[in-house]
Amino acid sequence: EKLHLLLGLDKILLDIDKAIRIVRETEEEVDVVPNLMIGFGIDEIQAEYVAEIKLRHLNREYILKRTQEIDQLKQDIAELESTIADPKKMKKIIIAELKETAKKYGQPRKTLFYYASDVEEESDEEDIPDYPVHLFLSESGYFKKITPASLRMSSEQKLKEEDKIVAHLETTNRIELLFFTNQQQVYKTRASEFGESKASVLGDYVPAKLGLSDGELVVQMIATADYSGDLLFVFANGKAARVPLSAYATKTNRKKLQNAYSGKSPLVQILQIPSGEASCPVFIRTDGNRAVLAETSLIAAKATRDTQGVQVVTLKAKHLVCEARILNEEESTALKKYRVKTIPATGGMAKDLPGSGQMTLL
Repeated sequence: EKLHLLLGLDKILLDIDKAIRIVRETEEEVDVVPNLMIGFGIDEIQAEYVAEIKLRHLNREYILKRTQEIDQLKQDIAELESTIADPKKMKKIIIAELKETAKKYGQPRKTLFYYASDVEEESDEEDIPDYPVHLFLSESGYFKKITPASLRMSSEQKLKEEDKIVAHLETTNRIELLFFTNQQQVYKTRASEFGESKASVLGDYVPAKLGLSDGELVVQMIATADYSGDLLFVFANGKAARVPLSAYATKTNRKKLQNAYSGKSPLVQILQIPSGEASCPVFIRTDGNRAVLAETSLIAAKATRDTQGVQVVTLKAKHLVCEARILNEEESTALKKYRVKTIPATGGMAKDLPGSGQMTLL
């Protein structure tokens, strides 16, 4: 604004006598500003500024002193605009000002931050009855905890139309459960938090039981007693990430962890690598009918939960991974022709292989 006024004053410098003559010869006061605008080609704001200058200041020396600021103002404006346009410059200025403020006013904190999640969870392990159970999870998110005796009486599972069982675990009532969702989150609970069910009922709807967000669905259920072993996340882009289960262990009562796995590529499957095993064979197939059988020891474990992992399968254009599973010794022997010693690998053609029946998330 100041520069704009001085640019108008600079034009007056070209002919001070003309400015005085316009003011003197204008009959009505209200016409002074319009006449200055016409006489010097300046706008109303500039003309108002000139018209308010005292008569004794309408001389070359005064106007020259004022207009000498124009070059400096232009330089200052250019520097400020350059700073505003450059986030790095702005951050440097903010950092410098904050450091100066901290130096001037800083003093040791007298209070501590304390969150509800920092409250250590009381161990009630002894109060939880321990007995064998069968856990079932359906594709649409229904969960059942059934005792062996109840399962012997009726093993035919009641399901909603077009639903199917995607996980069946034989474990105990004290086991801890991790429910991974399609929004890269994991919800932690225990089998004991669910009531006993029967095969003849639908069971508990996990999204409602654990308070999942709208549109959030369960994609895998993992059971662990001590958070030993690793999880293998296989993605559609041919990458796989190996993450220690201990990365999901918490000493507090947190029930939900964000960034449970990478969201850079669609998740195909979460596989649990048993603790105590140095390696186990994992079979990966693409929608282009190529297959790779690799040892999990080829994939280094990463402490970061949402790591993108390493490339295991080299995919051809427009193809994606569609299946992943850990094989037992018999299966591994039968599919040995797809075994690779290094990764990434393109794998071999697998047209004659039957479908695994495993749940995929594509």
